[in-house]
Amino acid sequence: MLQIIVQYWKLIGGVYMGWSLGTNDAANVFGTGVSARVVKFRTAVILISIFVMLGAILEGPKCMSIMKDISKLNINAALVASVAAATTITIMTVLGIPSSTSQAIMGAIIGGGLALGQNPNWGKLGTVVVCWIFTPIGAAFISFLLYHIFDWILKKYFKGDAAFNFFIKWGLILSGCYGSYTLGANNVANTTGVYYSAGLVSAENAALVGGLSIALGVITYSYKVMDTVGNKITQMGPLGAFIVVLANALTIHVYTQIGVPVSSSQAVVGAVIGIGLVRGIKSISFKVIGEIAIGWITTPLIAGVTAWLIMLFI
Repeated sequence: MLQIIVQYWKLIGGVYMGWSLGTNDAANVFGTGVSARVVKFRTAVILISIFVMLGAILEGPKCMSIMKDISKLNINAALVASVAAATTITIMTVLGIPSSTSQAIMGAIIGGGLALGQNPNWGKLGTVVVCWIFTPIGAAFISFLLYHIFDWILKKYFKGDAAFNFFIKWGLILSGCYGSYTLGANNVANTTGVYYSAGLVSAENAALVGGLSIALGVITYSYKVMDTVGNKITQMGPLGAFIVVLANALTIHVYTQIGVPVSSSQAVVGAVIGIGLVRGIKSISFKVIGEIAIGWITTPLIAGVTAWLIMLFI
């Protein structure tokens, strides 16, 4: 037992990263449902924890290899990168800003690699950045389109408050479970992927540890960012809440099949903006969007510089 602890203690950085991801990104799958008071916070936490684990175990290894392709770190650098990224995400969570764990870990990997004298694979990094750019744009388009489709379906086939409420409640629960699954499948690579890249653990074991860590973060400290996502960008009704969760899940699942970990925070914010566009551009709080955008820009820079400085100090 002691030998196992000595061998794998450096995974603590991945556990911390997973916890940070869970505290920040749980809002992306049930934040709008909780804020719309369709789903209770406690129920949301339980469902997220279960399905994020399923996603991590069943599809999590698909996005692991991209970490190795960007920059191959040794085990010590992997520990530094995960701690630097997790610390950055924790700061953003305390501030209530939805941030990108994908950008945080990529920034930390590049910073750690540069400290070791390694230049990143700019071609692979460019592919990842393109995916990041199109994540909120695609989610906004999907959200805008789905809103009109489901609005027509509800008006035609679910007349009356009882039928409408039944559809929305179960739509939010099922789409939230799907969103939790895709969160685990896509973003678990951000937590322990660097350790798989460094050769410490297999992709399957990395996904298991990362999934458990994300679930722990969801359970312990996820409410604050839920409030930002659900209430502060634009006011939305129950239908809008359902569409945001579904659009986020669909967007993230597409990138999982490509093998690129992207930001569920960017996807959900894009989806919320799509709902805002349905109501008119004046309904969108561009002040809040600007604050979130600043968080997206500064997240990889802070994580990268932090990892670089720690590696130089070591």
